[in-house]
Amino acid sequence: MATSTSFSYCSSLFLSILIISGFVFSEMVNSMGINYGQIANNLPSPDDVVPLVKSIGISKIKLYDADPKVLKAFANTGVQFIVGLGNDYLTKVQDPAQAQNWVKSNVQAHLPATNITCIFVGNEVLTFNDTSLSNNLLPAMQSVHAALVSLNLDKQVTVTTAHSLSILETSFPPSAGAFRQDLTGCITPILNFHSKTGSPFLINAYPYFAYKSNPKQVPLDYVLFQPNSGSLDSGTNLHYDNMLFAQIDAVYSALAALGFKKLPVHISETGWPSKGDEDEAGATPENAKKYNGNLIKLICQKKGTPLRPGSDLNIYVFALFNENMKPGPTSERNFGLFKPDGSPAYSIGLSVSNSSFGNGNSSSNSGSGSGSGGLVNPITPSPPGTSSSGYLAISSAAVTERCHVIGLIPMLVVLLLRAASAQAF
Repeated sequence: MATSTSFSYCSSLFLSILIISGFVFSEMVNSMGINYGQIANNLPSPDDVVPLVKSIGISKIKLYDADPKVLKAFANTGVQFIVGLGNDYLTKVQDPAQAQNWVKSNVQAHLPATNITCIFVGNEVLTFNDTSLSNNLLPAMQSVHAALVSLNLDKQVTVTTAHSLSILETSFPPSAGAFRQDLTGCITPILNFHSKTGSPFLINAYPYFAYKSNPKQVPLDYVLFQPNSGSLDSGTNLHYDNMLFAQIDAVYSALAALGFKKLPVHISETGWPSKGDEDEAGATPENAKKYNGNLIKLICQKKGTPLRPGSDLNIYVFALFNENMKPGPTSERNFGLFKPDGSPAYSIGLSVSNSSFGNGNSSSNSGSGSGSGGLVNPITPSPPGTSSSGYLAISSAAVTERCHVIGLIPMLVVLLLRAASAQAF
C-alpha cells in the first residue's frame, strides 16, 4: 500500500508538469518506443503506468512476455505493442496446436482493443552459442506465424526475433559490417522469413557497453551524441558523429551483403544506466541524461542514419523503470527512465540550442561495440578542418522553440518533487 500511495503522489506531481507542456512533449517523443521490463517487486500496477506512458507521449511499448494485466490496462489507448515469447517456449510452440493456443490466449484475446502489432520469438538466441536454442528459433517463428495465418491475424501481427549486436563479426567501419561466419547458416533462413512475411529485423544496440569495456579508447562524446570530430567511413565517404548510427549502418551493410538490402531494421533496445559498480565506467545520471535526452532529440528530427537518411528511426529505449531484481552488475538494475514511484530517475533535459549540445572535445579514436561488449575498433579520424556539424540542432525554428519550452520541465520537476518531499515530512 505504501508503494502504491507513493507512486500515486509522486506520479501525479510529475504528470502535472507534463500537462504544462501540453502536446509539445508528446510531439517530441511520439515516434519513440519504450521497453517495459518487470523484473522487480516494487513496480506500480499497469493501471498506474498507463497515464504516465500516455502523458510522456510514448506510442510504442515492447514487453518481454504477454502479461495480460498490462495488455488489458492499455486497451483502447492506441499504444502499439510488441509482445514477447521467451526462449523457454521455442520447443513448445513448434507444435502447431501449442502455437495456436498461445496466440489465441496472448494475442487474439486482446485484439482489437489492445493494439498488438508484433510478436518477438526469443531474445538474443543466436549469441547464446547454444545449438539447442538456435536450431529451434526459426521453426518456432514459422509455427507462430502459421498460427496467425490460421486465425487471419497475419496481416496485422508480424513475427520476428531480437538479436544482440554481437551477431556481427565486423561492425567498423559501418560499410564493412558483416555477420559472424558461424551464424550465417542460421541467419540467412531467418532473413528469408522476414522478407517473405514483411516483418522487421530487430537488433539490441548499446554503445554503453562498448564504452564500458574500453573507456580509454572510446571517446565518451562519441557514444553520448555530444559534439565531436567523429569518423569517416572510407568505404562510403560518410561521416559518423555517434556510435549508435554507426552500429545501425553496420547492420544495414551486413544485411545488404547477404542480399537483404531492403529489410527494415528496428532498434529493439538501447539505453544507458544511471548507476553502476565502481568498475562500470560511465554509468552516471549525467551520462544517462545525455544519452537518452540527445537520442530523443535525434528521433524528433525524423532523420535517418548517414547510410539511410530517409529511413525512420524505429527505436525502443531501454527501459521504462529501474528493475530491482535483475541479476548481474548494478547497472542492470538502473537503466530505467523512471523510478518505481513514478518519479524521473534523472532529468532528460530536453532544452536545445540552435547549434549543438555540450562542450565535447574532439578525439581521433573511438569504436563500435555490441550489446554484450563486443569488439572495439579504432575510428578513422575525419579529415582536418571537419567537425561535428551541429547534428543535435533542430533545423525547424518552430520545433526549436518547442524544445526550449520543454527545457523548463526539469526545473519544475525538481521544484515540485521538493515540495512533495516537504509535504511528506
